[in-house]
Amino acid sequence: MAGRKATAADLGAYICFEDEAGQGLRPPKGRTWAPRGARPVVTVRGKGSGRVNIAGVVCYRPGHRPHLMYKLLIYHGRKDEPKSFTWSDYRDLIVAVHQQLGTPLVWCWDNLSVHLAAELARFTEANADWLRIYRLPAYAPELNPAEGMVADAAHHGQLRAHRPDRTRPDRQTQAQEDPVPAQLINGCLAQTGLIIEETTVTT
Repeated sequence: MAGRKATAADLGAYICFEDEAGQGLRPPKGRTWAPRGARPVVTVRGKGSGRVNIAGVVCYRPGHRPHLMYKLLIYHGRKDEPKSFTWSDYRDLIVAVHQQLGTPLVWCWDNLSVHLAAELARFTEANADWLRIYRLPAYAPELNPAEGMVADAAHHGQLRAHRPDRTRPDRQTQAQEDPVPAQLINGCLAQTGLIIEETTVTT
């Protein structure tokens, strides 16, 4: 992690941690009390099929407010409809975060196969002036503050990604920023034991 911090300091960059989460749209089953012979009816919105996928990014920079951004992909179960994010979706997410933050990025994520796509490697190489990508160690989710961020934000009623509005586009073209309290985003970083601080280089 020290090497990534030095790289971020040299670039004046945000350190960004990315992770994915998903949730089915089928209403959960449950049991309740009712008079004998009178089955209770619970009305739910929609057909209850498909899945919403979320790619969430938490961004840190010493002396600046942390950010949570995310991208949605809603799968309705239709023929030839993409079920998950493609390499180009991740490229677009990186570009959108870069444009919104207005700084270089040090991007950290796990070893998901799509993250290792040759197209993403070429994209990273072509944009080396503002982008560095690092892979986190295998089987080490505890080092990624984004792992629990989406779930924690949804639990606190902040992130609408887990309750998608049917009127919104199924595939967001830009990263959406959610107004999650800064202390919650910083708390997810603290849980990893990582410390992001300014580095002073002396000669």
